Formats: sequence, structure tokens, C-alpha cells
Amino acid sequence: MTGFGAAEGPAGGGTLRVEIRSVNHRFLNLALRLPEELGVCEPELRDLLRREFDRGHVALAARWLQSPAGPNGFDPIDHARARTAAARLRELQTVLGVAGEISLEMVLRHAEMLGSSNGTQPVGWNEVEGLVRTAARACRDARAREGKVLADELRERLAAMAREADRVRGLAPLRVAAQRDRLRLAVVQLLEGRPFDEQRLATEIAVLAERQDVTEELVRLDAHLAACQAALTEDSAVGKQLGFLAQELGREMNTIGSKANDVAMQHAVVAMKGELERFREQLENLA
Repeated sequence: MTGFGAAEGPAGGGTLRVEIRSVNHRFLNLALRLPEELGVCEPELRDLLRREFDRGHVALAARWLQSPAGPNGFDPIDHARARTAAARLRELQTVLGVAGEISLEMVLRHAEMLGSSNGTQPVGWNEVEGLVRTAARACRDARAREGKVLADELRERLAAMAREADRVRGLAPLRVAAQRDRLRLAVVQLLEGRPFDEQRLATEIAVLAERQDVTEELVRLDAHLAACQAALTEDSAVGKQLGFLAQELGREMNTIGSKANDVAMQHAVVAMKGELERFREQLENLA
């Protein structure tokens, strides 16, 4: 399931924004994009995300809305870097034989005199943990809202399959009676009015009915549908469980279809398979 959560607030003397996005994935896959100051927090951050999310591709990005400031409200000036940059510019001027003055603007442009990467101060986990937890909770809430809508859709597909199964259950006895009448008529026409063994005919009809009986398949189908409904009430990740049950549902439907030998029953089986395919498509978005 997809989700998004964000939080921002003070950290390390600046203002930090944390954003967490998640999409469906078979396993838990974490991707982090952090400013240099938060590098020391990565182990604790990964541990927290593993506790908050069971599955999915979870991407966390943190950025400064306001960079951590120096003691006077400005980033510290790297004097050594500035002097090195000025010396390099003079050296290049000599090599190229170019006249002119080395201005402060030129030094600032090349020296990165303000906010040297060598002057960054690490930010402790205790300063960012609250923001990460808030963003993770918002992301999980978004996933839960989407999950509720998705669960309702899956329940509709299960209910549609159950209706088609009931239709098959009602058609099965009628099919046996129709086949009995067709078989009797075929025997009468074949013998052209001559007498035949009614007991033998009844035995053949009974064998045929037993061979084409779908009662056991319908019982198992009902059990799998009930298991799917029960799984959708759980709070844990049920995508794998429902995927397995979907395979079992398909197996029972295929068996019923092979035994149907009746147009109306076959239509009902085709309708069941269509609903099952929609069910499987929605499972791709379920954790």
C-alpha cells in the first residue's frame, strides 16, 4: 500500500523536515536520503523504521528548511579554505598571464567559505527521533486509510464469488436430472422401443452423477472464502496469506469447471474466475 507522512521542527539549531513515502513491496526495503549532519543517526533510524513497517519499499528523505547556524546566527567562516582559494586563483593568474585583481567575490564563488562541509556538526538521534516517529505515524495512518478502502473492495469480490458458488450449488441437482432425462431418451431412441434394464440405467446415471459431483469442491471453496474474510479483519500484514488462498480458490474453481458439463454452471464458474482475477489484481496493492 502507498503512504506518505511528513514532519518538520527544530533540530540541531536549524529546522528539519522529514518525509516518508512507502509503496507496496514483497519485503521491507529501506532507502534513506539524509543530510551529512544526520549520518550518525542512520543505525537508530533504520531500527525505528523496521519496527514501524513490516513490508514495503519505504523511502525517507530529510532536508534542512533552515540550516544549523553558528553561534552568531551564521555558519562559521572557513578562513583556511578562503586563503587557499585566493592563492589558487593567483597561481592560475600567473600561469595564464592574466592581469587583474583577485576580488572578494571571486574568492567567495570558489572557496565555499561559508558553511564548509568540514565544519558540519553531527545532530544527535534524540533531536530527530520525534520528527521521524511523527512522520512514520502519519505514513502508517495514510496506509491504513488506503487499506480500509482496499479491504472493502476485496470483500466485495469475495461476496461476488460466494454468490456464484451458490448459483453453482443450486444448478448442480438440476444438471443431474437433466442428464438423467437425456440419457434415458438416448437409450429409448437407440433401442427403438425395445425393453431395456431400468436397474442398469439407474446404476449408470448414479455413477455419472458421482463422477460429476462438485459438493466437496464447493465445501472447500466456501472454507477458503471464509478464511479470506477472516484474514481481512486482522491488523497484521495478510497479503501473502491471501495470495495463497487465492491460489486455492482458483484450484477449486478449475475442478468445478472441469466437472460442470453444463452451460449454466460453466457460465457461473467463468464469472467466479473473473472475480478472482480482480481479487488478485487488488492483492498487488496489499501489504
